[in-house]
Amino acid sequence: MKISSAEFIKGIIGTNEILEDDRPQIAFMGRSNVGKSSVINSLVNRKDLVKSGSTPGKTRQINFFLINKKVYFVDLPGYGFMKASLKERAKSKKMLLWYLFRSQINFKKVILIIDAKIGITKFDQEMLDLLDQNESSVILVANKVDKLKKNQIDKLSNIILYSAKTHHGREELLDKIFEK
Repeated sequence: MKISSAEFIKGIIGTNEILEDDRPQIAFMGRSNVGKSSVINSLVNRKDLVKSGSTPGKTRQINFFLINKKVYFVDLPGYGFMKASLKERAKSKKMLLWYLFRSQINFKKVILIIDAKIGITKFDQEMLDLLDQNESSVILVANKVDKLKKNQIDKLSNIILYSAKTHHGREELLDKIFEK
């Protein structure tokens, strides 16, 4: 799938009319600092569409990006550690869970991004279990594979190996996202 246009539409923190839009929504989620924003930027071949930072927890709202005027890529706040107050962390977690499980959004797929070097954490497994219980279509992506040695890569299975830095795995992930 060729991405010919990508634009930021809006960020929300609760109910909003964009949630009633009939376009499919592809939700990108994962722990703070696994590279969710960088993965979206690499998929759309832009460096600055999604703002990212080195500080965990930069994304504090649900950000909608319209891709090819047909589908939304939705950048969700990270879960786990973030440089914020306990109140802010609880608010982000609540917003994430609300979007995924209570908002009545009929999203098409969830892209769960993990750090390839760390692997699936307890938080990731909890999210996978919740998504499974909800019968969500999940694509598991291990980002930052450019930082691994060959023998470390060989241990990862049933996961799309990805590097937002080198674009390794880009075509495979786009194919999975847009397959019917």
